[in-house]
Amino acid sequence: MAAPAERPDTPTVENHDLVVGGRTLRVVVRPASGPGPRRTPLLMCNGIGAATDVLDPLVDALPRNLDVIRFDPPGIGASELPTVPYHLTWFAHRIGQVLTRLGLREVDVFGFSWGGMLAQQIALSRRRRVRRLVLAATGTGNLMIPAGPSVFGAMATPRRHQDPEFARSVADRLYGGTMREHPERAAQVLGSGTRRGLMRGYYFQMLALTGWSSLPLLPAISAPTLILAGNDDPMIPAGNAHLMHKGIRNSTLELYDGGHLDLLVDPEYFGGVIDRFLTG
Repeated sequence: MAAPAERPDTPTVENHDLVVGGRTLRVVVRPASGPGPRRTPLLMCNGIGAATDVLDPLVDALPRNLDVIRFDPPGIGASELPTVPYHLTWFAHRIGQVLTRLGLREVDVFGFSWGGMLAQQIALSRRRRVRRLVLAATGTGNLMIPAGPSVFGAMATPRRHQDPEFARSVADRLYGGTMREHPERAAQVLGSGTRRGLMRGYYFQMLALTGWSSLPLLPAISAPTLILAGNDDPMIPAGNAHLMHKGIRNSTLELYDGGHLDLLVDPEYFGGVIDRFLTG
């Protein structure tokens, strides 16, 4: 079931093709290795339109004695395209099935952007399985402080994941932070030009948020939570982090100077922040 695949300068990873909900989901596991005690595994939920490899720099910055589990959302990367749209609550249930298939009873959960909303839903519907929660550059869904009109225009298409020039052209107004002075870095971080395939997976991710919001349910999140937010994030304004911090009782808010993608631009720093919280 698991086929090892090696990347240069990184530990061996295992690729699992798991059938959940009638469709094949690509799950990537970096098993713990090296010195130190085994820790609670970390489940990482990615942003919209992005396959697991976008998080490679951050994973490489995390300690080697930590199991890291990632996945391609339906219709993205190597995961099978659904025949019909799905909802975030449905997908959170399927991720719970993935954990069961991997033999994991409890995990820490990290969610970035769209994946941060999925992480919140997992923490709500699978409370006993989530030890600690990290929410990065994310919001509360339909009920949140919205981005500006120019952001919605750029997000209406997945082209930034496929076309490096388009990614460069929208980087400053979409991502802010480092991308204002170095818009070409957006294509590098996103792997633009290497993404191929149908666009429906991207649009299905957008449709998964239909009618979904965690805002009224935030007090029900019981896991200790770290909220990371940039003060120059046009896509997810920082006010949303304050909303989550106010709603999640056992939460810590850490604002940083930067934008939506800075977490991936400086993985060593943010990997350290995340690791200190998980071990704290």
